[in-house]
Amino acid sequence: MIMNNKSTTDEATNEVQTGEEATSTQQTMTEEQMAELVKAVHHNGIVALKMHFNEVQGQVMNMEVYGPVFVFHVLDEAKDVYSCGFFLHELVTRFQTNNSPNVWMASFFIDLMKVKGGKPLTPPPTSEEEAKAMIDNVLVPHCIEAVREEFAPEQVHAGLAWNETHGPVFEAGFPAVTEGNNVCAIPLHMLLIHLQLNRDPSELLLQGLYNIRKEHGME
Repeated sequence: MIMNNKSTTDEATNEVQTGEEATSTQQTMTEEQMAELVKAVHHNGIVALKMHFNEVQGQVMNMEVYGPVFVFHVLDEAKDVYSCGFFLHELVTRFQTNNSPNVWMASFFIDLMKVKGGKPLTPPPTSEEEAKAMIDNVLVPHCIEAVREEFAPEQVHAGLAWNETHGPVFEAGFPAVTEGNNVCAIPLHMLLIHLQLNRDPSELLLQGLYNIRKEHGME
């Protein structure tokens, strides 16, 4: 979800896909329909990954905010386990559009396997202190470095901000854009869940920033 946020230039809004859309999907389906959908998506995920890897396992976690989250575990030749999570809405979209879901899903594990020894899911913080440390020492530095490196040498604003409705957010934008949309902002909880699922949280920001560039003809 993207919302208005104050910045040194104009306020802006933009949209990216988030796990929150799974919640709205649940609300429009019966329990039986949702159970069948989850079963089918889980099966399709296993089949897609087995096109690239020999040993694949999967599980479904139901998260209050994000709805069903599908976690798949892939074993490499050394039997090391690599895990990665996906939201319901993004898998449904991939499978329905047939937009190479197997290649897309496998790409996350291929990236994880560049570091040998396996990669389990990142444990969620168990206290406010742990959450603050994860945000300050891991999440924020990574996102700042990623967006600045992506658009270098162009100047990019990136850092924490506060939204009255959604609380703490990470915002990024282009100070050179002085009219219209120039900032995208994503709630920290959304970035944190991506981090915990071994997904790159900066991808959400990059997607929003590229949408802004497209809107302003900066491509």
